[in-house]
Amino acid sequence: MSPQTLRLLLPAALLLSLAACGKKAEQPQAPPPPEVGVVSVKAASVPLTRELVGRLAATRTAEVRARVPGIVERRLYTEGSDVKAGQALFQIDPATLQASLNASQAALGQARATAANAEAKAKRYQDLAARGVLAKQDLDDAIASQRTSAAAVKQAQAALESAKLSLGYAAVTAPIDGRAGRALVTEGALVGQGEVTPLTVVEQIDPIYVDFSQSAAEVSQLRTAQAAGKLKLAAADKVEVQLSLPDGTPYAQTGSMSFADLAVDPATGTMSLRATFPNPERNLLPGMFVKVKVVQGELEQAFLVPQRAIQRDPKGAYVLVVGADSKVQLKHVELGELHGADWVVKSGIADGDQVIVSGVQKARPDAPAKAVPQEQLDKAAQAAPQAPATH
Repeated sequence: MSPQTLRLLLPAALLLSLAACGKKAEQPQAPPPPEVGVVSVKAASVPLTRELVGRLAATRTAEVRARVPGIVERRLYTEGSDVKAGQALFQIDPATLQASLNASQAALGQARATAANAEAKAKRYQDLAARGVLAKQDLDDAIASQRTSAAAVKQAQAALESAKLSLGYAAVTAPIDGRAGRALVTEGALVGQGEVTPLTVVEQIDPIYVDFSQSAAEVSQLRTAQAAGKLKLAAADKVEVQLSLPDGTPYAQTGSMSFADLAVDPATGTMSLRATFPNPERNLLPGMFVKVKVVQGELEQAFLVPQRAIQRDPKGAYVLVVGADSKVQLKHVELGELHGADWVVKSGIADGDQVIVSGVQKARPDAPAKAVPQEQLDKAAQAAPQAPATH
């Protein structure tokens, strides 16, 4: 080939090369699919819990009252302290009651003396009547007098016992074990005069009750789910109850259900429930409002999904799932309650679904995504060296 021909072909080859490069530039390569962290979910039995608000109440409450009239001499307990059944709490002036007791004892002695005389007379008359020297009417009168005097002795004995009881009531005692509240009277107060005067209140707080209520509609839903085989309810005496104090601190002891009302309150549409908790340290006090977590049974075939995987749109809650074709799918789900850091998902997903937990903002429905186990990403993040802090 001649040099002149080469000079003509070189520009043409250069133009063809530039045209090819232009075509390649017009067709850029597609970016790789985004990387997302996933967890593979599996159906399991999940405890069914309900969080409700309850109020603490004493298991037994007894009003301490004056049972005899008199003047209060002393208060014998410390207000707010624990007392035992039979422990003296107040002392009422016993002088008047002691005088009544003395009078009853004297009356009993007189009645016994009269009865002894009547008995001796009746015996004497019986001997005379046997010899035929005494009229029958006189004998009958002597026997009647003996019986009357014997009855008078019993009446005097009863009056003496009553006087002893009244004198015993001068020491006002605690009817039950518990914590005694503030005194409602002071020394020098006249009590029991025409009415039974309240002196204080003793409450038993170990164990202690927590009263709460649950929607009747919710109870009906639970029973319907049980009938359908989706839920296994615990027996009433096996229901576990947990407590949180007003500041949110979990209470160390676990309680048990002790009462469930059979009727629904028409004003609120709720059923009254009661649980019993041990309270050895007396940290729980009547009247306190607390949060109650009731473990009512087990939800069959449910899923635990991390909270950050749950998204919401106008149709409700949904999750993004990486399918077998490595494309993202949107699935609406039915949520239960929170279970620690996870949501309980009742339906909407299936065993083996790879739910996107991290990188949700990069995933788009029907678009490809690279699924990486979230556990692997977490381990890599922990192993990565920490960048030095800048000042």
